[in-house]
Amino acid sequence: MNDRIRAPKVRVVDGDGEQLGIMDIAAARAVAEEAGLDLIEVAPDGDPPVCRLLDWGRFRYEQKKKAKESHKKAKQTETKNIRLRPNTSTHDIQFKTRNAIKFLKQGNKVNFTVIFRGPELRHKDIGRDQLLNMAEGCEEHGEIEVPPRMEGRRMLMLMTPKSTTASKDSSKKDQQQDASDRS
Repeated sequence: MNDRIRAPKVRVVDGDGEQLGIMDIAAARAVAEEAGLDLIEVAPDGDPPVCRLLDWGRFRYEQKKKAKESHKKAKQTETKNIRLRPNTSTHDIQFKTRNAIKFLKQGNKVNFTVIFRGPELRHKDIGRDQLLNMAEGCEEHGEIEVPPRMEGRRMLMLMTPKSTTASKDSSKKDQQQDASDRS
């Protein structure tokens, strides 16, 4: 900005985006001073570097505003956890599958965990089957990111939601179906 620019020649652009041409740095500073604005280097990589005539305070304010707006739009994905045991009943598995589908529709990742205790550890195949059955029930809304694997006495599997446009379309259909069911 202003006196901190070290390039001997710069390409000057005014606040409206109109190019004023390539100038010596002293001439560019004089033009900025006449206009009552600051000379701000916006593209230092260019040959010659590009500088704009702007009000520094307003420029900083707009940059902060843009950053804040993009931060608002960014969706933070959460990881929801669903825990099972090898002897969990089929009804409970169906209930947990419905919850997993709800989480995936909301755009969250779902981490499934089967916890083995004592002699249950000999029957890892039961836990794997449970996880694969749950994944099969959720396959319309999500896909397996990390397949079932053992970590100590736990078997883990991670599912992520399918593409956002497909999930938005399905959630709209679900809302319409819920509304028609209520009436």
